[in-house]
Amino acid sequence: MRPAYLLDTNMCIYLMKHRPPQVAARFAECYVGEVVISAITLAELEYGVACSGPGLQRNRHALDRLLDDIPALPFDASAAHAYGPIRQATRDRTRDALDKLIAAHAVALDVTLVTNNEADFAAYPGLRIENWVAEG
Repeated sequence: MRPAYLLDTNMCIYLMKHRPPQVAARFAECYVGEVVISAITLAELEYGVACSGPGLQRNRHALDRLLDDIPALPFDASAAHAYGPIRQATRDRTRDALDKLIAAHAVALDVTLVTNNEADFAAYPGLRIENWVAEG
């Protein structure tokens, strides 16, 4: 099945923590292969696990379980091409470098980005956004 959704980092964390419940419920409505994450998101999640101190083993297990259900796709040349226009359109915003890469990946895959940070992604050209927290 072709992916339809790319999860932002916050959605992955919600799924790993099993809250809010509407995110898990919406994810459960999807078919296997319909939901993916970017390798950029995986890098952010790996950083979070590495910094989790006493919760490291619990968070490692939670991330591994998430990856059993949601594959991480490589950031490829197509995503790199999509990055140029996205960064150009928002070049005055310098603090959201990883968001721009994630947005470019979603545009390149022609999928909807699922995030609870809609305002952070609103200015990126060609990006479709859904918020599974707000839908609940």
